[in-house]
Amino acid sequence: MNKKVVVIGCGNVGMSYAYALLNQKNSVHELVLIDIDNDKAQGEAMDLNHCLAFSPSVMHIKAGTYSDCKDATVVVIAAGSNQKVGETRMDLINKNAGIFKSIVESVVASGFNGIFLVATNPLDVMTYITYKYSKFNPNKVIGSGTSLDTARLRFIIGEKLQISPKNVHAYVMGEHGDSEFVAWSTATVGLNNINSFLTEEEMQDICLEVKNAAYKIIEKKQATYYGIGMCLARITSAILGDENSIITVSCYDDDNKLFIGKPAILNKNGIVKSVYVSLTPSEEQKMQESIDIIKKTIEGLEN
Repeated sequence: MNKKVVVIGCGNVGMSYAYALLNQKNSVHELVLIDIDNDKAQGEAMDLNHCLAFSPSVMHIKAGTYSDCKDATVVVIAAGSNQKVGETRMDLINKNAGIFKSIVESVVASGFNGIFLVATNPLDVMTYITYKYSKFNPNKVIGSGTSLDTARLRFIIGEKLQISPKNVHAYVMGEHGDSEFVAWSTATVGLNNINSFLTEEEMQDICLEVKNAAYKIIEKKQATYYGIGMCLARITSAILGDENSIITVSCYDDDNKLFIGKPAILNKNGIVKSVYVSLTPSEEQKMQESIDIIKKTIEGLEN
């Protein structure tokens, strides 16, 4: 399998992702960096190449152009304006929608026929825009979705219970944004339901902590990027490794004609299918609220 990845956007997110890939064994054979500032892309490629002597991976890294997308397996879009202090992810929509049209059309014009992986906020809407302009089968368009929120959730639960987050099985679903929710009814630690470990009040506090994590990080250091970089690398590994792994990504909802965060099975073909999760009536209502917010935003753009 060709393991070539192109990263579009050499800002904090794109480079955190590239660095995470560099630290994974047997992940990517070729990594191409594209940025509107070509000098920056070249400098980042040089800096990453200087890590190879001590990296567990064997990788060819270079700065490139859209023509390099032609034979790529995965194209990751991390370009666009970042969320600033006081902004919601949805506030970024007008800034980033126009940027994406140009990017996606340029990638497709190269002859690219691989998998799009989107990291730019507002994530679910930008994933939909990528799907719309690429005209790709929706299984080949993936947003990072609530993978980062899920990682935050598992860390916070693990820290509170003094248990490895790897043994916490819980999902954040819905919009990657303020309407996201934790599907507590399906959450387990080991083989035991989460109710054996946490009170209702503790669960509510954890929900707020997960939801507000990005705002707190941005307030303290102006941006978040390590977490999403690692999540993107994990999604990439699932694709390149043909793993059939379950990750909460932004995937296409055929009933509502939009992309939203759900657990989904990923392999070399992209999204195999979303995983059915039995939600409580309250959780179903929260999912519908997320759907309505994303749908309203898309309708506003298209009108």
